[in-house]
Amino acid sequence: MAVRVIEVEEFDLVVFGASGDLAHRKLLPALYHRDADGQVPENARIICSARRDYSDEDYRKYAREALEEHVKDLDDEHLALFLNRLHYVKIDVASGEGFDDLKTILDERPKVVRAFYLAVGPDLFGTICENLGKAGAVNEHSRVVIEKPIGKDGASAKALNETVGAVFKEEQIFRIDHYLGKETVQNLMALRFANALFEPLWNAAHIDHVQITVAESLGVGGRAGYYDTAGALRDMVQNHILQLLCLVAMEPPESMNADSVRDEKLKVLKALAPIDEHNADRLTVRGQYRAGASAGGAVPGYLDELGDDESRTETFVALKAEIANWRWAGVPFYLRTGKRLAQRVSEIVVQFQPIPHSIFDAEAGTITANRLIIRLQPDEGVQMLIMIKDPGPGGMRLRQVPLDMSFADAFKVRNPDAYERLIMDVIRGNQTLFMRRDEVDAAWAWIDPIQTAWASSKDLPKGYTSGTWGPSASIALVERDGRTWTEDDGN
Repeated sequence: MAVRVIEVEEFDLVVFGASGDLAHRKLLPALYHRDADGQVPENARIICSARRDYSDEDYRKYAREALEEHVKDLDDEHLALFLNRLHYVKIDVASGEGFDDLKTILDERPKVVRAFYLAVGPDLFGTICENLGKAGAVNEHSRVVIEKPIGKDGASAKALNETVGAVFKEEQIFRIDHYLGKETVQNLMALRFANALFEPLWNAAHIDHVQITVAESLGVGGRAGYYDTAGALRDMVQNHILQLLCLVAMEPPESMNADSVRDEKLKVLKALAPIDEHNADRLTVRGQYRAGASAGGAVPGYLDELGDDESRTETFVALKAEIANWRWAGVPFYLRTGKRLAQRVSEIVVQFQPIPHSIFDAEAGTITANRLIIRLQPDEGVQMLIMIKDPGPGGMRLRQVPLDMSFADAFKVRNPDAYERLIMDVIRGNQTLFMRRDEVDAAWAWIDPIQTAWASSKDLPKGYTSGTWGPSASIALVERDGRTWTEDDGN
C-alpha cells in the first residue's frame, strides 16, 4: 500500500542541542525518513547547533552514526543526499556566542519558513529565544518548537510562556507533545468523528469508565537527577496523559482547524473536578519503586539509583479523575503511569456499560461488557472486545473475542514515528496537535493542587516492587468502585 506524501514548502530548520539524545534518537531519524519519502523540498536546509567544535563534515559523521544506529534499511543514496542538507553552527547559548553567525546563514534566505527546534533542557528555552530576538533572527516566517516540561508548576510555566511570547507570537509557538503525533492517537479522532458507530454511544449513558495507562518497564537510569525534580505527576500526567484524556472526552469540534480542536480540549481541562487537600488521599496514589526483577534480571530501587534515601519523589501515580459536565457526569477516568512496571505499554481502555438484561440461560456463560482498547505502544492498534456464540453444536455458549486491527498487519507500510508528523506540521504551520498556552495553564491549574496536597502530607510514596503493576493501593483505588485495571483481570 502506497503512502500519500504531501510536500511542504521550502524551509530552514535550526536544531538547538543537535548533539544531544533527542536529536540522536528521534529528530535525525525522523528527518531522514521524511526526506527519503520525498516530502522534504530539494533546497531545504537543516542547520544543527551545539557547543561542540564541529565542522559540517564532523557533524555529518555524527549524524551518520546516529542514523546507522536508529534507522533500519538505510539507503546509501538517500543517506548521502540527506547528510548534504546538514550544516553546523557552533553556538554557546549561555554567552550568546554564535547567534550572529546563525543569523548570517538564515539571512541568505529571508522568505522561507524558519523553524527553531529547541532540543535542549527547559532551563535554556527562554535564553535561546531572547538571544534569537537580540540577534534579529526572528521574522514573520519563523516558528519555535519547545518540548516538555513547560514549567514545573503554573507560575513557572506562565513565566516561561511570557519569555518565549515576548519574542514569538502565539501562532508561531509550537509546544510539542509527541504522544499526539502517534498514529493511534490520530485514529482515536477518526474512530469518534468519522464513524456513525461510536459517537452516539460516547457518553455516560453507555460508558462505564475509562482507563488511561502509560507504563514503562525501565527505571529512571541516567535521568535520575532530572526526574527527582519532576516526578511522575509533572513528567507524564500534566502533559501526555491529560492530552490523551482531552481527546477521549472532548466534544466534537466544529472542524479539524487547530483552534476548534484546542477549544474543545480546553473545555475538558476546565471541567475536571478539583483534586486537592480535601480529597487527594481518596483519589490519588503515589508510589516509588523498590528493588526487584525485570526481563533483564535483578534491578535496583529508585533510591539506590538516585543515591538519596530521603527522596519523596513519586515514580508512580494513579488518579481517579472526573469531568463535571453532562456528557461524562458520573464516569470515572482512571489514570496511571509509572516506572519499573510489569511491562511497557500505553493504552486507552473504554469500558462500556453492561447490557441491561440477558435473554440467555445461565448455561450460556457470563456476558462481559464490551470494551474498546486503543493501543499506543507497542504494537499500535485498535481492539474491540465483543460477545459471540462459541462455534459448534450443543446449545448457546457465549464467549468474548476481539475484533483486532493492528496497524502493522492492516497497512503494509512502515509506521512513521510521531516526530515525523509533528516536525512536518511545524513547517506547515498546523498547530492542531500542539498545545496552546491556555491549555498549559489549565492543565497546571488542575495539577498544582494535587502537588500541594502531597507536599503537605506526611505520607511517603508507597513502595512497590519493580516488575509489578505498582502499589496495592492503586488496585484498591479502582476495586473499591467495583472495577479493575485491565492487566489485573488477565485481558
